[in-house]
Amino acid sequence: MSDSEGYDSDDYPSIRGSDSEDEESGSSGNEDVLNTSNNDHLANDHGNDDESDSSELHEGVEESDSSEDEVVPRNTVGDVPLEWYRDEKHIGYDITGKKIKKKEKEDKLQSFLASADDSKNWRKIYDEYNDEDVELTKEDIKSISRLLEGKAPHRDFDPYAPYVDWFKWDDSKHPLSNAPEPKRRFIPSKSESKLVNKIKLAIRKGLIKPKKSKEEEEEEESVYPLWGDDSNSMGKNDHLSYIPAPKPKLPGHEESFNPSLEYIPTQEEINSYQLMYEEDRPKFIPKRFTSMRSIPAYENAVKECFERCLDLYLCPRVRKKRLNIDPESLKPKLPNRNDLKPYPVSCYLEYRGHGDAVTSISVEASGQWIASGSLDGTVRIWEVETGRCLKHWKIGEAVKYVSWNPNPEHSILAVSAGQDVLLLNTGRGNEEVQKSTKELLSVEMPMPDDSGKTASSVSWLQDEELEGIRLRHSKTVTSVEWHRKGDYLSTVMPAGESRAIFIHKLSKKFTQTLSFKLQGPAVTSVFHPTRSFFFISTKKIIRVYDLVKEGKLVKKLETGLREISSIAVHPSGDHIIVGSGEGKLCWFDMDLSSKPYKTLKLHQKDINNVSFHRSYPLFATCSDDCTAYVFHGMVYSDLNQNPLIVPLEILRGHSSTNGRGVMDCKFHPRQPWLFTAGADSVVRLYCH
Repeated sequence: MSDSEGYDSDDYPSIRGSDSEDEESGSSGNEDVLNTSNNDHLANDHGNDDESDSSELHEGVEESDSSEDEVVPRNTVGDVPLEWYRDEKHIGYDITGKKIKKKEKEDKLQSFLASADDSKNWRKIYDEYNDEDVELTKEDIKSISRLLEGKAPHRDFDPYAPYVDWFKWDDSKHPLSNAPEPKRRFIPSKSESKLVNKIKLAIRKGLIKPKKSKEEEEEEESVYPLWGDDSNSMGKNDHLSYIPAPKPKLPGHEESFNPSLEYIPTQEEINSYQLMYEEDRPKFIPKRFTSMRSIPAYENAVKECFERCLDLYLCPRVRKKRLNIDPESLKPKLPNRNDLKPYPVSCYLEYRGHGDAVTSISVEASGQWIASGSLDGTVRIWEVETGRCLKHWKIGEAVKYVSWNPNPEHSILAVSAGQDVLLLNTGRGNEEVQKSTKELLSVEMPMPDDSGKTASSVSWLQDEELEGIRLRHSKTVTSVEWHRKGDYLSTVMPAGESRAIFIHKLSKKFTQTLSFKLQGPAVTSVFHPTRSFFFISTKKIIRVYDLVKEGKLVKKLETGLREISSIAVHPSGDHIIVGSGEGKLCWFDMDLSSKPYKTLKLHQKDINNVSFHRSYPLFATCSDDCTAYVFHGMVYSDLNQNPLIVPLEILRGHSSTNGRGVMDCKFHPRQPWLFTAGADSVVRLYCH
């Protein structure tokens, strides 16, 4: 901007004034945020301040004697859109009423080169209303930059001016009123509460109706055009959807009563039509008549009218969008079974010797031996790899449950038979193991009931015949489970009601009863594999107690099943599978919810037992339908990823006896092998 112009920097003429040489040499083709914002500002100034600016322009022209200082005439079109002058040679009119001619369009390459050479090009903006380039001053650029930063355009503006309290004076001695605050300002108004109650009563009686929204009023006022065509209506209507009738094909020359000879078929062609299928046969055969009066009546008029009415009567009255879904996409994407190997597939070995149904089996911690109990009153120990029977006991009663001590330093087998739980020395292991086992299985005298927690219904007796300990209960014991350390075992006595669960400490020959309010007969109990939790299941609910916190109830799992038959805890301790008497399997994620994560309908008959593998991601179920199901159950450490459950194999081989099938199933502790005990008195080993 030249210094010869004697105007203030805040005035508009100084903003838009520039040297004539700069206007000819440099025209900026770059449109940025600065250009667009200033264009709007300049355009509004042109439309609103015509009179004031025009007077300032005249004053500037009179004061200057140089022709170079003359100001370019300003456009006075106001708010008229510039699109109206698109096809004209001028852009508007100046103050005197003369046309302002448009500039000739410059070559883009030349304008770009000129703008690159011009050092002041970044200051210039293009004014559409005046068709000229305006160079901004330093003050204008500072104001624009302050506006972009969200500040006031004027530098002297103080946004944090001190607050002036107009109602405060220094000489005040007394407030406006010395009266204390009335009590009514601190208690709710009784009159207002009465008024609110009246309004509530009037609304309930229907005397006061809430004001309807505009949409509801429009719906009530709108009238549906019964005979109108709403096929193109976009709104959703409550009435039946309009279905337009298909448009028939317009008649041609062949439909004429006297068509040309080339449209009339010959007799051979008519005979060939009769040999065609009805859907391929032509609907109309042209004929010639001498006049309109000789045309006979339509043969199928009544028939087609009836069919049309029948179609209207039977056609669907509402359009339904049909979903084109591929059935294969609805199936869950499961991994290939070959990628999930190893898992048990076929029967490798059979253990025969029992005379009746084998009710329970248990595998030793090292995996070398397996114990089995049968209804014939015998307990046998087998060598896993050879199938040879190493030892057997005659208990005298039907064996309900057998469980091997998980501690490899103690060769002890727990056997449940009637009201007794027998702790037997299996005779396996070296001399040190046998020595420690014999010390544990020796009872000197019954322990006195000093603490008040010992159960008088359980007595510790030495069994000289079987060389073990006999725990005599008052009712029948159905389940025996060991703690992971091997010093504690729990027994379940369903008929004991409130005294149905007992925990026995083997080292101190001590028994403690757990008087929990189970609200139903107990079915089974399991220790947590890593923590001090204790699971007790009734027919429909599983309760989790913390033994360290004096039996505090931690969680309550609702299965939704008719009757629970068995439970198994994952080695991580966060997942549980539950088998039911109706052939269903429930998978619980204890961190997720107290409801089942998955419920699978597997077997046709009752599930007798479920089992997890210690190291492999496998679990199995066995049922009275003479089958055992093997699943892949992968549990991830990521809490956001759900467990992966994939069915792998259905193991068959057992035969049904007295309506019973596979009674028990257990995994090998180290190998992906599965042992099954059947009602056909056979124990089977399935390998991969």
